[in-house]
Amino acid sequence: MRYPITEIASAIGAPATRLADDNAVVSQLLIDSRSLSSPAETLFFALRTANNDGHRYVDDLYSRGVRNFVVETLAGIECRRGDANFLVVTDTLDALQSLATFHRRRFRHLPVIGITGSRGKTTVKEWLYQLLGDDYRIVRSPRSYNSQIGVPLSLWDIDDDTSLAIIEAGISTTGEMANLQAMIRPTMGVITNIGAEHNDGFTSMQEKAIEKAKILFNCDCIVYCADDRYVQQTIKPMLEVDVARECAWSMGGANAAIRVTSAMVEGGKSTITYEYEGATNTIEIPFATDRDIENALTCLAVMHLLDVKPDVIAERMARLTPVGTRINVIEGVNNCTIVADGYTSDYNSLTPALDFMSRRAGSRPSTVILSDIAPDVYSGDDLYHHVSEWLCSKHVSRLLGVGPEMMRYASHFDGMNARFFADTAQLLAQMSQGDFEDETILVKGAPEFDFGQILDMLEVKQHQTVEEVDLNALAHNFKFFKSKLKPTTKTVAMVKASGYGAGSYEIAKTLQDRGADYLAVAVQDEGVELRKAGITMPIIVLNPSIVNYKAMFLHDLEPEVYSLEECRELIKEGAKCGVKNHAVHIKIDTGMHRLGFTFEQLPELVELLSGQDILKPSSVFSHLCVADEPSQDDYTRSQFEYFDRCCKVLQDSCEHHLMRHILNTTGIVRFPEHQLDMVRIGIGLYGIKTIFDGAEDTLQPVSSLRSVIISVKEWPAGTTIGYGRHGVLTRDSRIATVTIGYGDGFDRHFGNGAISMWAGGKRCPTVGNVCMDAVMIDITDTDCRIGDRVEIFGPHIPVEELSEARGTIPYEILTSVSPRVKRVYYRE
Repeated sequence: MRYPITEIASAIGAPATRLADDNAVVSQLLIDSRSLSSPAETLFFALRTANNDGHRYVDDLYSRGVRNFVVETLAGIECRRGDANFLVVTDTLDALQSLATFHRRRFRHLPVIGITGSRGKTTVKEWLYQLLGDDYRIVRSPRSYNSQIGVPLSLWDIDDDTSLAIIEAGISTTGEMANLQAMIRPTMGVITNIGAEHNDGFTSMQEKAIEKAKILFNCDCIVYCADDRYVQQTIKPMLEVDVARECAWSMGGANAAIRVTSAMVEGGKSTITYEYEGATNTIEIPFATDRDIENALTCLAVMHLLDVKPDVIAERMARLTPVGTRINVIEGVNNCTIVADGYTSDYNSLTPALDFMSRRAGSRPSTVILSDIAPDVYSGDDLYHHVSEWLCSKHVSRLLGVGPEMMRYASHFDGMNARFFADTAQLLAQMSQGDFEDETILVKGAPEFDFGQILDMLEVKQHQTVEEVDLNALAHNFKFFKSKLKPTTKTVAMVKASGYGAGSYEIAKTLQDRGADYLAVAVQDEGVELRKAGITMPIIVLNPSIVNYKAMFLHDLEPEVYSLEECRELIKEGAKCGVKNHAVHIKIDTGMHRLGFTFEQLPELVELLSGQDILKPSSVFSHLCVADEPSQDDYTRSQFEYFDRCCKVLQDSCEHHLMRHILNTTGIVRFPEHQLDMVRIGIGLYGIKTIFDGAEDTLQPVSSLRSVIISVKEWPAGTTIGYGRHGVLTRDSRIATVTIGYGDGFDRHFGNGAISMWAGGKRCPTVGNVCMDAVMIDITDTDCRIGDRVEIFGPHIPVEELSEARGTIPYEILTSVSPRVKRVYYRE
């Protein structure tokens, strides 16, 4: 849609408006400067968040052609006197939501499905898109755009050609759903389920159910699972006053419009027989998990409410395709980085995928391998014209288009370095690994194109043990610790030891995007690698046994200074390199007795620093050694007191402010009154709890270690398994061989039943000694097969279990995973 800027000003109530061009027209809304594509008709909302402030990017966007802005203040904006339009409001988020509400009311007769729930929202939305796409021109939320910011952006895509909108609504605490409901104004409300996911902001499951149910207000009809007691209890009052037409479903015999009489799972498919309005019908879906069956039944209820005929429903259900919500980042051949997007192949999902790729690419060349795009917001020539514009705006170096539609509309990409192929087989026949080098590659294709073959060609061949790194969980954990801090308190994110074994670059990139102020590494080489990979934020080197001072200064790494000898050496080498005012961080030994200055050494340090301009202290810090042991809190308090004394001496000697930081992961939670200017977040970022009183229970594990079964054999009782014949079977058993061993960092002490792995939905103990490249597990009580995945640690097997079995700490387990184990990074 296109709106005059004057109409938008009126819609968002912007009385303090400065219009340089009142004839301007807006068609694009922007909240992230990195996602700019069409500057001429873009309206940028300068949102303030806990980690960032959009006002900082106004001048940059102006230089890139944007002329329309919604801001809270003009202070500090250099371009305010230029030819730009500024709509000045009290709250830019409120303004964004007001514009979305205004836009939605323009289409007051449009049917809108609003979907909420603890899980399954995105899958249900995408499946409804697949199931109803032949009947409606659908606008739907991109990916998981279901927040206070995402919903307004989703609604903006509605236009005069839209005949159905499907919008997700996600909440994290009470008081949020009313805003979303007012914007979405759904005519049909869908609650997928109420589960334990995202419980942080609620005091009880019932409170969460009540909040989510607010999306149902004023709906013409509602869909829910009658077996979910929280949902049932919450919506019962609505049904009693007959405010909506309902279509509930049940697999447990509850009173519901759709009653499932049987659900048979076989060969990866599910056959579901159900009763609806006195008739018995059957559908088959190409999925076998309980969650997929539940999501399919929710879609079934929606389709019946929309009066789709049972035979049409059955035909469409049978051809449902998986919804890949992950974007994976994988190491590729020839120093390439692969961004594999398994989400739907349409314009709606292309834009966030390109954003993700361009942020990962930095200054490196980028290639996009793209299949035919499903018609969505645009179609035909219009669709591929917009795709071309997006690729150009992201400075894509090369396009490899696959499919008849890509070939048909190839002329839209004439200005690019582009090649086109009729199908995946033709691409593989004409290109090889040698055609890709030192670049970032986005691979995004519809399921029917089987782009897995392309990934097989491009991915570095490593064995089947994989460490999966959940970047969403990392962001969640960072947000958890940020919520404990004052707005002015800065953060240092620890990425030493290659991000605690998870790989430092992707971890660092995610933390940089989330607003961390500093990174901290253990050694200089780790910092240099991050700089070479494109990380620009300040990096502290905590254990600077420096042999190459020139590299440290060149890459702007900030060392800790822990001794007079080191300080003198840094000054001497800095003078050789012509360095001035290089940032350093003064370490105080308050009780760890490892490294750092004592109070008595400070006068000499002050004298040394005051007589030079090579080094400039940026902060002073120390380590707590027993913050996680309440019985020794007196010692911790003595560290705080000692640190305060030292800080005063150093600050009195400096004309500039010295930042102070002493709190670690545990300290942030237990001693918030001592957060000072900055805190350091370590193992907690990776989802490992350091205290067990419930305060850190919402942390999410970031890393999961998985492997696969390569052999299954049946052996009688008394058979011995493995080297040394230490594994003796006490019963007739099925023994699986898993491709992980001590060569992968899987400790030899984990053999002979010391730990269990998760396979086939159950715990399976190890049998016999651990080998270099393999270990055996007992799968007698499961239905495992060759090729099945096995979890060594992750959601079902906490890494703490392995550390307890080994008599060590989780740090050691995480950092022991061998470099030969492939790391796969993903974001939902």
